[in-house]
Amino acid sequence: MAKTLRTSGDYTVKAGAGYDSGSGTNTIRLDARYVRLPGDLVVEGTQTVVDSQTLTIEDQFIEVNRNNSTAGTEDSGIFFNQGSSNNQIIFYDADQSEFVLGSTTHDASVSAITNITPGNLRVAEPSQSDHAATRNYVDNQIAGGGFTIGFTGDDSTTVSVTTGNTVDIAGGSNISTTAAEPDTVTINLDQNLTDINSVSTGSSNGDLIIQANGTGSIVVDNILTFNSAATTPSADTVTKLYSKTAGGGGTGLYFINTNISSGTEGELISKKKATALAIALG
Repeated sequence: MAKTLRTSGDYTVKAGAGYDSGSGTNTIRLDARYVRLPGDLVVEGTQTVVDSQTLTIEDQFIEVNRNNSTAGTEDSGIFFNQGSSNNQIIFYDADQSEFVLGSTTHDASVSAITNITPGNLRVAEPSQSDHAATRNYVDNQIAGGGFTIGFTGDDSTTVSVTTGNTVDIAGGSNISTTAAEPDTVTINLDQNLTDINSVSTGSSNGDLIIQANGTGSIVVDNILTFNSAATTPSADTVTKLYSKTAGGGGTGLYFINTNISSGTEGELISKKKATALAIALG
């Protein structure tokens, strides 16, 4: 037989001494198939334990860290109990302003996460630009062509670029390495360089080497200009070509080689000087 207890004011059920201080020693047990609360339920204790197999919540959103009143200073999230293994957690790291997931030695009683081992997150292949990308998607984009890679700093990672890909090296006017150990930047090109206004060495008194492949030659299709008069360089086993003030040869274009005239500097002779010399010598 159904019964109704109606009061005109607050109704209190006490179980043991000390209720008013929150230190009661007895238990109130509701033994029924269902317990329904048509009104709101407020739990003022320090811990709420729900011992059930299935928890169903009708609310669209769940709020954690409810009483936090200071902006951006407290970590908050959800723990996943893994028994004797470390707990798994997904939480908002207030210090870093980012979400983190992984494992931790902390339990849910902690106020800040100071021990975290980041974990893996499995997501579907992205179908639009604001989706998280899988490693497989990135690998396919790099290997499949049509993918632009921008280098903005020094890095030890090797990036292989296939046909159809673009490598954009952004920054200043030079390609250089600044690491302490000997670094090498190698650029292999399958096509001609265009719109290059100057090429210079990066080290003081360093040589600039232009080398043709195999039996090929270095070809100058237009004018080769010497912008300034050089001092006579030291002779070597290779021929050095340079410009100075014109002498008896009338060209100002000099060469030096230890295998020619014992390394004595020589000047190329102009056609006019050669003709005059031929006439003079008969």
